[in-house]
Amino acid sequence: MKPSALAFAAAGFGVAVLIVSAGGSRLSSAETPVIDVIDESEILGMEPEGSDMDGTETAEPSQLEEQVVDPVVARAVAPDEIVPPAIEQDGLVREAPRAPLSELSLALPPKPKVTDEWDGTALFQPVAAAAGVIESKGLSVAIAGVTPLDAGESCSFEDKEWNCGARARTAFRGLLRGRAVVCALPAEAGQGDVVARCRIGKQDVGEWLVSNGWARAEAGGPYEDVGNKAEAEKKGIFGPPPERIEMTLSPDAALPGVEGGLSESVPDMPVQ
Repeated sequence: MKPSALAFAAAGFGVAVLIVSAGGSRLSSAETPVIDVIDESEILGMEPEGSDMDGTETAEPSQLEEQVVDPVVARAVAPDEIVPPAIEQDGLVREAPRAPLSELSLALPPKPKVTDEWDGTALFQPVAAAAGVIESKGLSVAIAGVTPLDAGESCSFEDKEWNCGARARTAFRGLLRGRAVVCALPAEAGQGDVVARCRIGKQDVGEWLVSNGWARAEAGGPYEDVGNKAEAEKKGIFGPPPERIEMTLSPDAALPGVEGGLSESVPDMPVQ
């Protein structure tokens, strides 16, 4: 090989080595972190040790540690040892309750209680034997304070006789309508005739009969005033007889509201 070629090759190798060494130094400098040293005096807001800029004495590190106070102080307290603070009762005054916003919030008045006179024995499926007499399960009860009206009794009004007893019994049956009747029967009542005060629900049976004129009140009884009023107003047996419409049909009779006879209104049917 020629000497000039060897010299050129040696020079090229040397340049390559220089380039590689220079690149490695740059990489090592880039990867190495830069650490800044921070003085503790800067964190605590104190001047560096040995500095006396304003003429005061510099604190020692041991003194700085003693001056640092932990802001969070925790202590262990058992739950059973925690007690409420003492309150002075002398200064407390109870306020009066406010008035209700409306009467709707107030308690309703108590319902009226049923008195002892309404207590009694229930008679089921009662039958009105007469106006003022009830029969049930072999027991006949005459309403107290009322003079029963026999079904065959007749009454007179302006010289006209009419069967007021049957009419009064029919009205009494309309009141019962098979409903249970509660009567204040005596303790020894069994089978037979007894006199007692009765009611249907809260309706006094005797008062209803006398007030409507379907029975007479006993003199000095509890319904005497009610009976006098019914007689003055001519109710029931004290009034006129009920109006009756009698109708007799015949082949030539005309029906009410139909002109001509029955034979004219009904066409003859053909005989087959």
